[in-house]
Amino acid sequence: MKQGVYVRFTIILLIVGFMVAVQYNTVKKPESRDTRDMWEIRQELSLEKELHSEMLTQIREVNKTITKYENLQSESPAQALNETLETLREKAGLTEVTGPGLELTIKPSLEGIALGQEVTSISPDLLVQLLNEINRFNGHDVSIDGKRIIHSSPIRDINGQTTVNSLTVRTPPFKVRIGNETIEDAEKLYNHLQSSMIADDFFIDNLTLTIGKPQDQIGIPAFDQSIKNKYLKNTSKGD
Repeated sequence: MKQGVYVRFTIILLIVGFMVAVQYNTVKKPESRDTRDMWEIRQELSLEKELHSEMLTQIREVNKTITKYENLQSESPAQALNETLETLREKAGLTEVTGPGLELTIKPSLEGIALGQEVTSISPDLLVQLLNEINRFNGHDVSIDGKRIIHSSPIRDINGQTTVNSLTVRTPPFKVRIGNETIEDAEKLYNHLQSSMIADDFFIDNLTLTIGKPQDQIGIPAFDQSIKNKYLKNTSKGD
């Protein structure tokens, strides 16, 4: 009789313990809630709409290219291939481009010069941060100190010297040129850079970043080095 009571009592304690454990876990790990205010949500929605618009534009451009290629292929396959190759070379940064854009000037700050703080180079991290800001607002073509930036361009420190494409970046002052598709894109990038904190980051390193106004025509040099490919290789004829 007593054994049956103990068994029932044990089962009740197990049930109560299980319920307490579940309740404790619920209190310890409450369901996360979205704490953003209306303004933050509107900003994120605006960025998503811009991204959606850019993707639609890219899709339209790809469809135009496909249609053009199909039309030329039936008339002149060689011309179609040459035009496709030239487009790919331009997108890869292997050709010089001229169009709307901005010119930035990086030079030692007057305050640093007055305090005798000599600037010998610019840090790779600062250049990467600047490049990220540019890429956020459609900076399609970029050159740093005359060195064209492409998808595989390394920006790093080599033996204490900041390099782009394994070439040393000169001691400031030097120019950064940015090419955009339209003058409207150049104006958006100009406004973004003016309102961002990137200039303050340069000032901390005793440098000043001067943002030139949008220009209708600005030249960006071509990438003039060989591109290394890990996955592509030439094939002999007939393969």
